Amino acid sequence: MKPFQQLWDILASVKLAIFTLFALSITAIIGTVIPQGEQASFYADKYGPKMAQFFQILDIPEMYGSWWFLALLTLLVANLVVCSIERFPTAWRLATSDNLALPAERVAKLSGSRNWPLTPQQAENIDPAAILAGSGWPAESRREGGELRAFSQRGRWSRLGVYIVHTSILVIFVGAAVGDIWGVKGSVMLPEQVTADKIFASKTREPIDLGFSLRCDSFVVEFYDNGMPKTYRSRVTIIEEGKEVLTSDIEVNRPLIYRGFTFYQSSYRGYQDFILLIQGEGDSTGGVFTLPFQKQELWQEKGLQFGVVNAEAVGQRVVRAKLWFKAGEAPAVIEWFDDNQPRLLEAGGKQYRINVKQMYATGLQVAKDPGVWIVYLGCGLMLIGLAMAFFMAHHRVWLYRSEEGGKTLLVLAGNSNKNRPALAKKLTSLEEAIDKTLRG
Repeated sequence: MKPFQQLWDILASVKLAIFTLFALSITAIIGTVIPQGEQASFYADKYGPKMAQFFQILDIPEMYGSWWFLALLTLLVANLVVCSIERFPTAWRLATSDNLALPAERVAKLSGSRNWPLTPQQAENIDPAAILAGSGWPAESRREGGELRAFSQRGRWSRLGVYIVHTSILVIFVGAAVGDIWGVKGSVMLPEQVTADKIFASKTREPIDLGFSLRCDSFVVEFYDNGMPKTYRSRVTIIEEGKEVLTSDIEVNRPLIYRGFTFYQSSYRGYQDFILLIQGEGDSTGGVFTLPFQKQELWQEKGLQFGVVNAEAVGQRVVRAKLWFKAGEAPAVIEWFDDNQPRLLEAGGKQYRINVKQMYATGLQVAKDPGVWIVYLGCGLMLIGLAMAFFMAHHRVWLYRSEEGGKTLLVLAGNSNKNRPALAKKLTSLEEAIDKTLRG
């Protein structure tokens, strides 16, 4: 039994809590400084072969899933649980105890206590509970023998704040575990006008069914003058059972959330193909076509033939495309179009509104975390617990009318678990109220 008690004492110690929190802080710094999830060659090139081998031994590239990091978390959980079991009964007893059972002699020995001798008339008329209530301290009272006791308290449940914080940490860990076990993390590279119903897991690259389809309707990217991307946006449509149920834009820091899945805009890829939008004069609808570079396409219904015969690019970005366009038997028209800048084109005696743009694929990061609401609950509990632990105090006040040495005394005392200067001010106000009452 002695070894178990020694282990229990270790797990209940504040020193262990400080050690585990310090160790987790250091490891979090390491995980921030050293990139996670990269290939072994990345670490060998950046840190050298020997250091890379050392990283692999300690699972530094996957630190947050390593055995030693999980062991630290387990140690912290055990410490929180044992500390709570060890100390919670005392806090609960102090919050719920019968404070009117405290004898007058013990009240008189409390720090800062004061007493007033009472005349027989004052002793007859004085009501300790009424005095406390009149000063903003709603009181409970009881007669014990020849004593008339009154007691009031504020913030008694603040003693439980630290245990609410402990519970919140455990709830957050549970939420993180639920997300890790049953959650989904993956990605998909989705070209414009293409529909996908699967994503690919981040680690294993195995396909994961979404349970619905996602179509990229369009992708727009804007560039700075130096060619660097400034912003990019995807317009996507959710399709279920063949019906379009939702169309939304996805931008950086503006994800799409649907059926628990969160789609984040993360990257893009440019192709040598083009997207052509054509709307004829007087037509209420147009056509959308995917054009391979330098290949002719036919829109038989409208009698149109077209193709991109040339293009100008800056790096991988097309800035202009030369369109070959033929309407019916009329001569073909060849004109340059700025990328994604629609304008009118006349061919065969009719005007067409045409937009030529380079085809892109949108790169989406996809996550589904069923434990996120558990984590939010834990964070809410933590805020409540911290507010109770740091900004509230358990103030207790006793006011007894008792007999001592043949005299009748009025005894005032108070006690607080913290912020004693605030209680001292409140006791001073009570003393002034008592002095005023006794003067009549």
